[in-house]
Amino acid sequence: MVMRSVIVGCGSYLPARVVTNDDLAKMVDTSDEWITQRTGIRSRHIAAEGEMTSDLALAAARAALAHGNVAVDELDLIVLATATPDQTFPATAAKVQAALGMTRGAAFDVQAVCSGFIYALSVADNFIKAGQARTVLVIGAETFSRILDWNDRATCVLFGDGAGAVVLRAEEGEGTAADRGILSTHLHSDGRHHDLLYVDGGPSSTQTVGHVRMAGQEVFKHAVVNLAEVVGEALEANGLTPADLNWLVPHQANRRIIENTGRKLKMDPARVVMTVDHHGNTSAASIPLALCEAVADGRIQRGELVLLEAMGGGFTWGAALVRF
Repeated sequence: MVMRSVIVGCGSYLPARVVTNDDLAKMVDTSDEWITQRTGIRSRHIAAEGEMTSDLALAAARAALAHGNVAVDELDLIVLATATPDQTFPATAAKVQAALGMTRGAAFDVQAVCSGFIYALSVADNFIKAGQARTVLVIGAETFSRILDWNDRATCVLFGDGAGAVVLRAEEGEGTAADRGILSTHLHSDGRHHDLLYVDGGPSSTQTVGHVRMAGQEVFKHAVVNLAEVVGEALEANGLTPADLNWLVPHQANRRIIENTGRKLKMDPARVVMTVDHHGNTSAASIPLALCEAVADGRIQRGELVLLEAMGGGFTWGAALVRF
């Protein structure tokens, strides 16, 4: 017997304000056609004034707990992935913990930018496998609109705000790929590529928040290679092939990257969950947002094999293979 981390609840939250490509074309020199052709993005949600990452995270957390019929006092741990915390400290996870009324266990943040949710999922899974937690809330939440240069048309058109969350619960499995839960997680990083995707500020360097800076074409090239490799790694680790997969739930950065990964896996496009058109890139929130949308509309069913993958600044990248 082995201990598996089973997803028992899924929830999400998107701010009310929707900004379309045409709205952005009034702010910077761009067009709906230009953005859509290059990225697949048509609209994104933007947090309201005063609406913070913790607010988005809390709403998604409550939805996940309700969906899983999990009480707050059952939680042992909260792991929150974000690159846009409310404050330098305390952790945004601690604010969510307090707002939920959770007074036991622990709560902390994980920062791996767009790969953040995969990293957080891996941390939570390992806490469960080590016997240090039985029920864990994992959240990806971002207000990326707060770190965008709205005069930089290369980046301001790409990102949006949102939050997604899952509740993991320890359940015994047989140790085979037929088990429900997280089968394996695979994390990577390569700090040599810092200058291709970064924020030009921070407490220790500039004492400011800074803005996102990106060399888009170079990031694209690395993403295509790194994601293909980590997807293969996850399948091989479990003795599986692409034909065994029911669903691919990728990080929602760019339609072309998503389609490329799907083609390499020879997956039916209908089996690739894509929300980038109406969410934009929500960084650490993108995978749980996409996952929860596909669960809510009935596409992803219990027992199906789901592959999650992402790449972000750092560079960081990773994958998780989950039998839902």
